[in-house]
Amino acid sequence: MFNATAIKETEITGVSCDSRKVGPGFLFAAIPGANEDGNAFINDAIKKGASAILAQSGTVSEEAPALVMSDNPRRSYALMASRFFANQPARIAAVTGTNGKTSVASFARQIWTRLGSKAASMGTLGITAPGFEITDGLTTPDPSDLHQNLAELSNRSVEKLAMEASSHGLSQYRLDGVNVSIAAFTNLSRDHLDYHGSMGDYLDAKLRLFREILAVDGVAILNADDDSYSALRAVTHCRTMSYGRKGEDIRLDLLEAFEGGQHLALTVMDRSYNITLPLSGAFQAENALCALGIVLADGADVDEAVKALEMLEGVPGRLQHVANCANGAAIYVDYAHTPDALSNVLKAMRPHATGNLNVVFGCGGDRDAGKRPEMGKIACTLTDNVIVTDDNPRGEDAAEIRAQVLAGCPTAREVGDRATAIEQAVTDLRKGDVLIVAGKGHETGQIIKDEIRHFDDAEEILRAIRETGS
Repeated sequence: MFNATAIKETEITGVSCDSRKVGPGFLFAAIPGANEDGNAFINDAIKKGASAILAQSGTVSEEAPALVMSDNPRRSYALMASRFFANQPARIAAVTGTNGKTSVASFARQIWTRLGSKAASMGTLGITAPGFEITDGLTTPDPSDLHQNLAELSNRSVEKLAMEASSHGLSQYRLDGVNVSIAAFTNLSRDHLDYHGSMGDYLDAKLRLFREILAVDGVAILNADDDSYSALRAVTHCRTMSYGRKGEDIRLDLLEAFEGGQHLALTVMDRSYNITLPLSGAFQAENALCALGIVLADGADVDEAVKALEMLEGVPGRLQHVANCANGAAIYVDYAHTPDALSNVLKAMRPHATGNLNVVFGCGGDRDAGKRPEMGKIACTLTDNVIVTDDNPRGEDAAEIRAQVLAGCPTAREVGDRATAIEQAVTDLRKGDVLIVAGKGHETGQIIKDEIRHFDDAEEILRAIRETGS
């Protein structure tokens, strides 16, 4: 419920759920949060000139010039942001899943661009669009920031957008109000259980994209090889396309890896194709096929879209080849920070190691602790040498995090300082070896308590090669 008269007479100049960003004429959304309650900042927002307050039903504020009540203020805030900023690109594809969202969004943008469309991607790496780039990103931004960015892209004549849709963003209604005409799903594996509590709730958050946000005349792009495929089909109310080894519309018939890429035999819309994908790892082939599904759902020419796969460029921090040592040993960084992602990366790179396959990784603090020994076990099982180090310990004790990882891999070497761990791993490399530095990927900071210290895995690898003469 809301006071219609007060709202009608109030001119709204902006919307925000952050009282620090409020200015004269703003609507302030008092959102209940896990750590802070927006109600505690209502008076601050009013002092800064807020003309209206959006709050949970039952909220009392005698100071508020206009008080808008909602049983679901998070969703109401997202819808208000959508109406305030109004403009969006004509075609928006949202990509969800545990792993691969960033790559799929980037690949879809690249294919669209190669086919002549003005396209953008948005997510963890920020926003990439013709003549417009933001390098700091969140997988799914705050609704006001999100819709402001959508309006900016539309005003710059961007026709098509591929954006990431995180489980947090979906469960917190941040994507409500986005005109999603294509929804894509990559895979589901253990992650974010510190937030969702169970795999069932985690999956349900992903399902919201298909059940509640995707347009009724939209298209769902689904991974036929994933165990959640049936659940996704069951809730999707519109046309579906499937991809993968079991895919009906885009089928992967054969994959042959070679150094620097893969040969793929595909059946796409009942036509046979043989292409060379310039990306390593079977999971990258899956991501490329998901992106292909997005552009085909948008009506792209099949032959031209499939051909464009041969021109794809990798995403920073996603199985990124950083350097070779003087003896030829190859070093990669990857964002793998879940059990499934780590397993996929290590399996993908095993054929490329004629010598040892080595990994340096850690686990983040203040996140799902249950996956730590699981990731340790995966590293021990799939590689020859493991160094367990720090990732982003955040507010947890770093040594305790490492101990939990080592419980799954007691034979691993423990080197707490990440820079030292990388240097030792680089120094140990021999001809034919491959080293994966996993967990942080594109990130350029390490979070220790409340401090963010500059740290870039790729920079540290290059430094180690230079200083050790490797």
